[in-house]
Amino acid sequence: MKTFAKYGVQIPEILLPKNSDLKSWSVIACDQYTQDKEYWSNVASAAGEKPSTLNLIFPEVYLNDGDGEARIKKIHETMKRYLDAGIFGSGEECVYIERKTEYGRTRKGLVLAVDLEKYEWKPGTKALIRATEATVPERIPPRMKIRTGASLELPHIMLLANDPKDELVGGAGKLAKSESPIYDGDLMLNSGHITGWKVAGEAAETLLENALSSLAKAGTDKDGNCFLFAVGDGNHSLATAKAVWDEHKKSLSDAEKETSPVRYALVEVVNIYDEGLTFEPIHRVLFNQDAGKLILFIEEKLGGEVKAFGSEKELEDFVADKKAKGARYGFITSEGGKEKLCVLETEITDLAIAALQPVLDEYLEANSKDKKNDIDYIHGTSDVVKLGHKENALSILLPPIAKDSFFATINGRGPLPRKSFSMGEASEKRFYVEARRLFS
Repeated sequence: MKTFAKYGVQIPEILLPKNSDLKSWSVIACDQYTQDKEYWSNVASAAGEKPSTLNLIFPEVYLNDGDGEARIKKIHETMKRYLDAGIFGSGEECVYIERKTEYGRTRKGLVLAVDLEKYEWKPGTKALIRATEATVPERIPPRMKIRTGASLELPHIMLLANDPKDELVGGAGKLAKSESPIYDGDLMLNSGHITGWKVAGEAAETLLENALSSLAKAGTDKDGNCFLFAVGDGNHSLATAKAVWDEHKKSLSDAEKETSPVRYALVEVVNIYDEGLTFEPIHRVLFNQDAGKLILFIEEKLGGEVKAFGSEKELEDFVADKKAKGARYGFITSEGGKEKLCVLETEITDLAIAALQPVLDEYLEANSKDKKNDIDYIHGTSDVVKLGHKENALSILLPPIAKDSFFATINGRGPLPRKSFSMGEASEKRFYVEARRLFS
């Protein structure tokens, strides 16, 4: 396998089903729709009795059902059965992807393997590949049981590249699309369309070497630390892969450690500047708190000036202004049935949530009797505005995620607080198509 060791990247041997319909083979990432068993029931109906990645994953909606051991055993058995039945074809290649979503957006990506020795999720790391949001260590061990001993891995991890020139993914696309696609089809449950092209051969290796070198040079700070990729989706899955590798390598010789497939994880790399990649802030709503006192506390901690607004539309537009020089926080609450609207305008140039969440944590620690239930995390502007009308609620509207300061914020502050941003809607998340051999 061709490896670019300096950059922690490998051209993997990709396994693809030879004759499967994408509508039955490909299913959404296991960490989506975690409260919606009806969705996963519909997935099972769409897959039917045909070979499907549904039979190779553990949807997290079922993690607490009490049948985990039996599910994992069946998953591992199905992996071996699919391999023995010869349903896969293989090739040493990366895969360039164009994913059209139901919202009319097209996201481009490049599937490759990354070296888990070059990745770290813990705060303060200066590894090549870093987490973007806080990792919950307790979520890793249950997931290790699924990956340990598995014959196959299927990627739903998405890494972000800080690539304004679009040299890596865009360059791979230009090279790959001179040939016919290796797969092309609609996805189940009206989730859009996906097309993949192989990226292989000497020209591909040269492109990858040059693009990775350029990204590494641009991503190296004054102390010589290189920040090459940031984890966009699937951080706990990548952290699990790291934990499995750290355990597995204890039994290997130095030579075996260099070549073990368990050392690598299959991922999709996406350019953070891809127009088809939407970054949405996850807003906050606080309950059972003195709204005026909390707003004053935030103002004292973050600095800036509070301005009153006469309408929700004016407030929303002001917070969403991408030309603003500093972070803006919109506050929506009701006092005696009368709506109160104001915005804290600051000079903060980091991502807005990175500065806000520690302040909220500090306030709740001192003033909340039920910290877990006194804060909620809300997608969508309209929903957070509506919640601000509830009694004893304070909605905090956050500004758009600034892509051009994203890497700088992670590099300077470390991982963002949990639930800081969302990459698109649920149905736009990665669907499984490719696989790779893991444990023999």
